[in-house]
Amino acid sequence: MKVNECMSTDVQVCAPGDTMADAARMMKKIDAGFLPVGENDRLVGMITDRDLAVRGVAEDRGPNTPVRDIMSAEVLYCFDDESLDDVASQMGAQQVRRLPVLSRSKRLVGVISLGDISQAGGNRSQAAAALAGVTEPSARHSQH
Repeated sequence: MKVNECMSTDVQVCAPGDTMADAARMMKKIDAGFLPVGENDRLVGMITDRDLAVRGVAEDRGPNTPVRDIMSAEVLYCFDDESLDDVASQMGAQQVRRLPVLSRSKRLVGVISLGDISQAGGNRSQAAAALAGVTEPSARHSQH
């Protein structure tokens, strides 16, 4: 099975110039803990609820702080035509619960999560293996 067969395609994106408050409101509205950050039709970062708390609030940054100041600029991603098994394995190794999905022309086309993988027929073992990798103690990545 390919990623594009089970990814979520309704993805909300924020801009680097949006504020922390804007990002938090968007996350609340869509009931998500992260947002891709896009600029000029390109993925330039990711912001998570953890970024808001740790890089924002904990560092005494106000709600008008631009997303670009607290986002993760290093973005892990996968391609829409990749094998779900490979991506699940990659997620476990990189210790992330979700990945932006790009087309081969590097345009954001969706998001794949451990939940999406677990809902895909026959891939529960891959999701379980990825989850086991994600939950291993590590400070490797902030895109959790």
